[in-house]
Amino acid sequence: MNISAALVKDLRERTGSGMMECKKALVEAGGDIEAAIELMRKSGLAKADKKSSRTAAEGRISVKSSADGKSAVVLEVNCETDFVAKNEDFIEFSDVVAQALLTSDASTIEEALALKLKQDLGGELVGGNASIEENRKELIAKLGEKIDVRRFERYTSANGLVASYIHGTRIGVLVELVGGDQVLGKDIAMHVAASKPVCVDASGVSPELIAKEKEIALAQIEAEENEKPEDKRKPTDLLAKIVNGKMKKFLDEITLLGQPFVKDDKQTVESLLKAKGASVSRFIRLEVGEGIEKEDSNFADEVMIQAGLR
Repeated sequence: MNISAALVKDLRERTGSGMMECKKALVEAGGDIEAAIELMRKSGLAKADKKSSRTAAEGRISVKSSADGKSAVVLEVNCETDFVAKNEDFIEFSDVVAQALLTSDASTIEEALALKLKQDLGGELVGGNASIEENRKELIAKLGEKIDVRRFERYTSANGLVASYIHGTRIGVLVELVGGDQVLGKDIAMHVAASKPVCVDASGVSPELIAKEKEIALAQIEAEENEKPEDKRKPTDLLAKIVNGKMKKFLDEITLLGQPFVKDDKQTVESLLKAKGASVSRFIRLEVGEGIEKEDSNFADEVMIQAGLR
């Protein structure tokens, strides 16, 4: 049958799909645009399942905070290429999901995917009271890439505040601060983004890691001493002090409180917090793609994927 260019254009605007795909769906649906949309959705969901084995190591971080500064959520949503990471629909999806998580009690990805994206969140990407999972599959069908809601963290502070910082779209940080204000909290969050501390203080470092580093430090010192004449070697008690010094330096490097403050390296984060009468209870830092083994690709491959040719 004859399908008008105007009808194809209308379907493209409503679905974001390619011209030929829209025309094919309209022919199959006998020119009924609503039926064509349903056919495309069914086809798209089938395609989404086929993409589940692909690697999605690009994406973006979204951060949402409550008006009272007591709660915040940081979320990582992944896709296959940085092209899609900059797509408006992908950006909207990640922001709407983060907002939904902020006001929910979901604690796992499975619970998060079951949440409904209501109209007042601006999240009706597919219409109706659709779940995050339904929206995710629709977005895969529309954009042609694997999309994962990978991980999130929600902080709520009973006696302090939750500050946040987002660096571009790839690094997000939450910090729970007791005492101080949002300005200080954002500074600490910015520091965490830049300096990547492992934990707040030495109490958060595993005994196994401390024992391992101590063993390495001692082995290094003993190796150095064994190269010296016997009468020039340091006594055992002095070696122990040197090891302790190395361990202090190691712990300062990996703990938030021990690190030099990124905006003023003449003071540590600990001394900054003491001066402000504040303390950090916890923090979380998420970076896009960390821990995901990314497949080798090149620019041409990404273009082909984006064009739906692979």
